[in-house]
Amino acid sequence: MVAQLSAFERVKADSRFLRGTIAEGLLDPVTGAIADDDTKLLKFHGTYQQDDRDLRDERRRQKLEPAYAFMIRARLPGGVVTPTQWLAFDAIAREHANGTLRITSRQTFQWHGVIKRELKPGIAAINRALVDTIAACGDVNRNVVCSANPVESSAHAAAYACAVRLSEHLKPATRAYYEIWLDEEKIAGSDEVEPLYGPTYLPRKFKIGLAVPPTNDVDVFAQDLGLIAIIEHGELAGFNVAIGGGMGATHGDATTYPRLGDVIGFVAPEHLLAVAENVIAVQRDWGDRNERKHARLKYTIDHRGLDVFVAELQARLGFVLAPARAFHFDHNGDRYGWIQGDDRRWHLTLHIEAGRLADRPGRALLSGLREIAKVHDGTASAVQFRLTCNQNLIIANVAAAERAHIDSLVAQHGLDGYRDQSGIRKHALACVALPTCGLAMAEAERYLPDLLLKLESLLAGHGLLDAPILLRLSGCPNGCSRPYLGEVALVGKAPGRYNLMLGADFRGQRLNRLYRENIDEAGILASLDPVFARYAAERADGEGFGDFLLRVGALAAPQSIPAEVIA
Repeated sequence: MVAQLSAFERVKADSRFLRGTIAEGLLDPVTGAIADDDTKLLKFHGTYQQDDRDLRDERRRQKLEPAYAFMIRARLPGGVVTPTQWLAFDAIAREHANGTLRITSRQTFQWHGVIKRELKPGIAAINRALVDTIAACGDVNRNVVCSANPVESSAHAAAYACAVRLSEHLKPATRAYYEIWLDEEKIAGSDEVEPLYGPTYLPRKFKIGLAVPPTNDVDVFAQDLGLIAIIEHGELAGFNVAIGGGMGATHGDATTYPRLGDVIGFVAPEHLLAVAENVIAVQRDWGDRNERKHARLKYTIDHRGLDVFVAELQARLGFVLAPARAFHFDHNGDRYGWIQGDDRRWHLTLHIEAGRLADRPGRALLSGLREIAKVHDGTASAVQFRLTCNQNLIIANVAAAERAHIDSLVAQHGLDGYRDQSGIRKHALACVALPTCGLAMAEAERYLPDLLLKLESLLAGHGLLDAPILLRLSGCPNGCSRPYLGEVALVGKAPGRYNLMLGADFRGQRLNRLYRENIDEAGILASLDPVFARYAAERADGEGFGDFLLRVGALAAPQSIPAEVIA
């Protein structure tokens, strides 16, 4: 007996490999929206339909439809952007979107506020910059993230090359994207297939991240498939494989939860594509297609059992994974300022609050980066840009003689905040949340500046202003800002109200725990003040905030990566 498809699965099955009626909907001048079923398919093409929730009630009173607009997300493995692409993306933001660029926690760009008539021109412009948006969203493998700077060393470059190969190899085969957005003609009489995904694709999204120790800047254990680079004698020997990570949860539903990935073995680079493809294939065949809340790989593993899943994976591979090799992570934040790579060139990491690049009074971030890109566009040794999973930006590949000029442009445009910012500000992430995210229950990006000022006031009172504390702010429990890996995290429950989570480590190897539930700002500050005071008085030298809370028994022991797989 064949199981009946859920409504969402039926939309995918009937979509003619992601075509639906998107092309027709784009031509409809009566509405700024796309048909409901097509909005589900749009995600596979790298775009979400949204509306401005600040305007919903007023527009409803005026009997107007919501203020619809679209968010476009690029597929940008490893977050690498050339100066020419940067200038193109900047122009797209100003000509087709709301005039800002946003660096996401998955190391790519989003354009917000794209109205329907600008959607197709915007995506076509992204493609002219030699970047696409297919599979940036949807029930497929999404943007492959990688430790942020591939020109820092030859090992970093090798890991980045693997990320690009994975992204290309696991991209959907459908030509629908090219027909709809780039006006490619459909080949008559061709029988289209999806050799990996099949006609209903995956049960849910799938995320891959590659980390190069000792830096876990991608939060590798939060990925469905986490790959930990093993460097031996300066060369990439292969990867430890971790499966089953994921941040999403649902308030009030104990059957949903964040989970850290399990390390299951080691794979050489030549077998990496096969391992990734077969992990996806098992999830394709075994994942829950009836209840989307339980459809991520983490639930498949927990329902079937890790040993059973690994046995199936190895049977499909035709070989057994080698034992995992020792590794060590120091931190999962970004290192600000200048660092020098193996080739003697320099790389400058800048802090971008919540990833938002815009021109504001006193801080013309977008204009400043446009000037940097213009200076170096087309030169033989061009400066390039690297996006990080912490929503920050690296100006990479800078010759020693160019550093002073870069520093001048950075200071001139207010991009040098990293020099004197507090420890908690440097390590804060926030999702977009209101007013555009349809899932948001509370503010995140818009609340972050005010929240940071209040937290900094508390920390200054205890002499902790420079303490590096990992803050994650999320407007809902779905986890785009990876809140469950924050030493301090706020997860939105309702306007102005959050769950306060504490106790993760600074290496991305331990989940936090619920500390206070459904509290407002006053409750957040009142809860944190005595905890900060105790940390200031009792911490050991170099002890992180989350580690301290666990050591002194302020929290129950959270899930962490077993010590036997860590050097």
